[in-house]
Amino acid sequence: MLKNLYIENIAVIEKTSIDFTEGLNVMTGETGAGKSIVIDSINAVLGGRTSRELIRNGCDSAFVSAEFDELSSSALEALNEYGFAPEEDGTVLIQRELNSSGKGKCRINGRPASAGVLKGVGTYLINIHGQHESYELMSPERHITYIDKLGKLENDLAEYRAAYKEYTALKNKLNQASYDEQERIRKIDLLSYQVKELEEADLYVGEYEELIEQRNIIENKERIAESLNEAKESLNGSYETDGAIQLLEAAYNCLDEISDVLSDADELSKRIQNAVYELEDCRDEIVSLCDTADTDTGSLGEIEDRIDLIHNLGRKYGQNIDEMLVFLENARKELDYLEGYEENREALATRCREAKNKAEQLAQALSEKRRTVAKEFSSAVKKEMTFLDMPNVELTVMCSQCGLNANGCDLMEILISTNPGEAPKPVAKIASGGELSRMMLAIKNVLAGTDEIDTLIFDEIDTGISGSAAQKVGLKLKEVAKSRQVLCVTHLAQIACLGDSHFKIQKSVSSGKTYTAVDRLDHQGRRNELARIIGGVEITKATLDYAEEMLSSSPTGNMQ
Repeated sequence: MLKNLYIENIAVIEKTSIDFTEGLNVMTGETGAGKSIVIDSINAVLGGRTSRELIRNGCDSAFVSAEFDELSSSALEALNEYGFAPEEDGTVLIQRELNSSGKGKCRINGRPASAGVLKGVGTYLINIHGQHESYELMSPERHITYIDKLGKLENDLAEYRAAYKEYTALKNKLNQASYDEQERIRKIDLLSYQVKELEEADLYVGEYEELIEQRNIIENKERIAESLNEAKESLNGSYETDGAIQLLEAAYNCLDEISDVLSDADELSKRIQNAVYELEDCRDEIVSLCDTADTDTGSLGEIEDRIDLIHNLGRKYGQNIDEMLVFLENARKELDYLEGYEENREALATRCREAKNKAEQLAQALSEKRRTVAKEFSSAVKKEMTFLDMPNVELTVMCSQCGLNANGCDLMEILISTNPGEAPKPVAKIASGGELSRMMLAIKNVLAGTDEIDTLIFDEIDTGISGSAAQKVGLKLKEVAKSRQVLCVTHLAQIACLGDSHFKIQKSVSSGKTYTAVDRLDHQGRRNELARIIGGVEITKATLDYAEEMLSSSPTGNMQ
């Protein structure tokens, strides 16, 4: 769960640290106080998209950190997949620094990470539900994901998608293979010429470098011979002078003569003798090089012609011989395919039909499971919505089939009726903002058991509701919070009074600058905040008494 959130220089928040608890954490405050900034900060530290405008005015950078503990197995697997691990005490610290230059820094337990990694890990740590998610209900293409999640059909969908991907790849390849006969003959002629030209060239890897070396040897033959002869003479000597070998042999003999009386001379003589052996080897190699240089390495004209040929071929087939040989191999394969076009096309068509049949079978099997789950989904969501003060709701999932696509062969759309006697219709046509909020909460609760995310955030889930509906939403949030941590931004006292922890977000102005503070309230602070929410500008004793009654009658009314 989210243990601590630290925010520095984000919008109107200069610096604050929030210690969240288990259960239901509620956040309240005046409109514009900065409640959304807390959610924006959590989004940022989990790798969400940010902008420079998020940085506090007058500051060059901003910083957010989030500490998590009691991680789920899926969160641990995600960390491991990205090469990270929790600390010895089981905690994970995620940090993100935003910079006005656009170059930020991300870290997990002090080690550098990318925003993409933060987002990948964050998916398994927190699920944020905001108003925009409620409006996603009005997008029918999203509805099928609820069915798949409730039915735990992710593996079935992944198996189908693999088959569908293979089918579409073969289908595209088959379409690309549909040459007209004239184009096929033209392509065969071109490829035949290219293959013949490269095969006749008989190139091999390293040939160009060998040719350059041979050309250099021929062009510098006299200089090479002169230098080699001088080197040989320096080692071997001449009629008039001794060479290095003779001089070292003389030194060896001198030392060897006194080795019986001077022990150090014996060691030196052996070292010199080894040097003589090494120089003799060098002399022999120089002699061999002299013989090689004297050998005819070929005509300079023939070598130049070969180099020019490689240059000319390179302009058409690759920058070097390696690339030209790869071109040749690919050209041979394409030529073989085109020459056996009918046979190859028929084989490809057969593979394509087989892949399509497999994809259709998997799609149909997935469709049957979805229809069964859709009935379970409708019943469960209806039950939840009935509790949320919508007793007359009718809900069903309309299922129809379509051509194969990435999601299978199903079109699924949630239909709803909120008034007796009315036939269910698409959500977008009849649901109000308050109904969307309650419907989304109902769906979240139905799907809650299908994932291991320990922290749920509801940002203004109370939009468009009041009275008993608000109280029912609060009770449902309280129920969800029994098995996982819930953070809720709310404007309603009926929800705020049920919190296990209550945080007040308050804005103030000092020296012409705006500051936002986040404070955890004690019992008296909660009573005063509930009274403010209920009574507005003027808070009376009656309002305070009512707030006290709400706290006393709630499951957490006596918490400090």
